[in-house]
This record gives sequence, C-alpha cells and structure tokens, in this order.
Amino acid sequence: MNLGALIESHGYLVLAIGSLLEGETLLALAGFAAHRGYLNPGAVLAIAATAGFVGDQFYFWLGRRHGPAILSRWPSLADQSDRVDRLLARYHAGLIVGIRFAYGLRVAGPVLMGASTLSATRFALFNALGAVLWAVVVGGIGWVFGQAAEQLLGDLRHLELWLLGGLAVLGLVIWLVRRRRAP
Repeated sequence: MNLGALIESHGYLVLAIGSLLEGETLLALAGFAAHRGYLNPGAVLAIAATAGFVGDQFYFWLGRRHGPAILSRWPSLADQSDRVDRLLARYHAGLIVGIRFAYGLRVAGPVLMGASTLSATRFALFNALGAVLWAVVVGGIGWVFGQAAEQLLGDLRHLELWLLGGLAVLGLVIWLVRRRRAP
C-alpha cells in the first residue's frame, strides 16, 4: 500500500480522532493531503470543525458535571479557575472562540468554562464559530504549505513522503517543546 492509498483510506478517521483532542498537527497534515488531492478539502474542514466542536462540548459538559472534583484533583487547574471566570465575564465571546488556538488549553479551557456559570447555549454557539474558524485557519495552513512547497520544489510526487514526515516531525517537536514548557 502506498502513502496516497493509506491517507485516502484512513485519513478522515485519523483527522476526526485527532480533532477531538488537540489536533492542530493532524489538521495541518490533512490540509496538506487535501492540497495533494488525497482528501476532499470540504470534507477535511467539515470533519475537523465537527469533531473539534464535539470534543470541546464534551469537555465543557465534563466540567459542568464534575467541575469541583476535577478542580480538587488538579490544583493548578483550580488556580486558573478564578482568572477564567474574570475573563469570561469580560470577554466571553473572544475567549470561547480563541481558547482552541491556545495550546495546552484546548481541553482545560472548556472544562474550566463548564465549571463556571457560563450559559451552555452561549458556549455552544461560540464554540461552533471557533471550531469552524479553527478548521479553516489550521487546515488552510496545511493547504498553503503544500502550495508553497509545490511552487518551490515543483512536482512533489517524489518528495511527498519526506514532506509529510517533515511536517509530522515538526508538529511533534512543537508539541514536545510546549509540553516541556507547560507548568
């Protein structure tokens, strides 16, 4: 099985699972694969936005149902709770939309918002907007990377595996560096 067939047969499922979590790297790779013709660009955006929305809704409701228990188990998260409440009171729309772009807060943010007094309907509306925006921006980065690489290197068929591998390694390095810096 070649790389293209592997991406075509499993790409959407991997993208959906990754987008439920912190899936920026997978979404960028899917954008690249869409540019190369292995995945449908509309399907990539729809799957990423939907799975990203569902994932954050799950974490919100987890915080709503088990917020006190979660905050007592992770004191560092509890320390952020008051700050998140203050920010929500002042910038609720921007915070809900932008939280998915803040690395390390993709899971913690919705949990903290769920533990707050924020309306579930308000969260769902702005979460949907954020999920679509996130899918377009991050998927677009992968698409633009593919386009730029093609402009610089010409026909990429012989370099696809190396470029996808390089993107994956870059994503892994960024993830590791951010994990190391996290408190």
